[in-house]
Amino acid sequence: MSGFSEVAKQALYQPQEAMAEIKSKKNQLYIGIPKETSFQENRIALTPLSVALLVNNGHKVVIEAGAGLAANFSDKDYCEQGAHIVYDTKEVYRADIILKIAPPTKSEIEMMKHSQIIFSALQMATINKEDIQALMAKKITALAFEYIRDDGNVLSVVRAMSEIVGATSILIAAEYLSNVYGGKGLMLGGVTGVPPTEIVILGAGTVGEYAARTAIGLGAEVKVFDSSLYRLRRLQNNIGSRVFTSVIQPIVLEKAIRTCDVAIGAIRASHGRSPCIVSEETVAKMKPNSVIIDVSIDQGGCFETSEVTNHKNPVFRKYDVIHYCVPNIASRVSRTATYALTNIFTPILIDIGDLGGINNLIWEKHGIRNAVYIFQGSMTNKDLAERFNLPVKDLDLLLVSNR
Repeated sequence: MSGFSEVAKQALYQPQEAMAEIKSKKNQLYIGIPKETSFQENRIALTPLSVALLVNNGHKVVIEAGAGLAANFSDKDYCEQGAHIVYDTKEVYRADIILKIAPPTKSEIEMMKHSQIIFSALQMATINKEDIQALMAKKITALAFEYIRDDGNVLSVVRAMSEIVGATSILIAAEYLSNVYGGKGLMLGGVTGVPPTEIVILGAGTVGEYAARTAIGLGAEVKVFDSSLYRLRRLQNNIGSRVFTSVIQPIVLEKAIRTCDVAIGAIRASHGRSPCIVSEETVAKMKPNSVIIDVSIDQGGCFETSEVTNHKNPVFRKYDVIHYCVPNIASRVSRTATYALTNIFTPILIDIGDLGGINNLIWEKHGIRNAVYIFQGSMTNKDLAERFNLPVKDLDLLLVSNR
């Protein structure tokens, strides 16, 4: 009897439509992946093998022709794994679920259909009110993947991209220290009898940790500065080798910046602009041909002399210091970044199908619920609502009323 009552409870708990779908195995997803139109966005959300997994689970995947080329995945690769390749962007937007990297543009929102689901970045700094209202008017359910949390309550996409950016920033530094790019002709790390290069890292978060790990692996001398003792201690423990750490003391920091070969800015703000902690005066005193890599440039940057650059023209010189200020470093290694993203998105899509719909997934998974900023046309993100003076609704109440 207890087993029967449990089944009865589950039946009451599930919407009848979802139960019918699961019972008849008609919970097929229709997923669309358009080609990215954002400047120098080279990543794609799914690899061909992930498409194969989704297709084998009974789902339909439509990909715009050329969508994976920037990450070195051909249309043939996707087609062989069961994806439908289409040449008309509007055809992609007929799908029930849209999966993309950059936030939807005005023209892309116009192509979207009513009650569609979209997974993309939100990019709070660049989003505008008109696009948000357009999504709301179409009763869209929108999820921002930078807010997706995993079972360990970690921001999974942010963590994965931060690991890539941290390690890649050191490899970029090695390039610009060499003669090939007009650097001072140093090898990152040095050799026997030659003192190692000095690297200063501002910020002991994930980017700072992976930058420090890579730099130490190459033999460089690393100094890490952060305002939080907790983050510094965590970095020290995670790396497992001795690394110079310090809270941000202006005199100590200025001395380190002036004598270093590479300075990496990796301090991020939870809201708004990243703190600008290195003055123009300090940069002017740095060694000639030294390198600044400002990873925080998408939030304004840590160095007063930083200006946004791009992958085609990534550097500029100021006070004879090489500045690398590209905001989208992960697109420099787009194939690796795509593998990291697909490992996060594919299980989520499988879960949507297995649980009988996006609403059930949002109800079941708190980490996914955290990523929803518009639910069936209603604003559910308090920060966005306050910024644009829009009415906000409680997502939990909306979910209950839809069950």
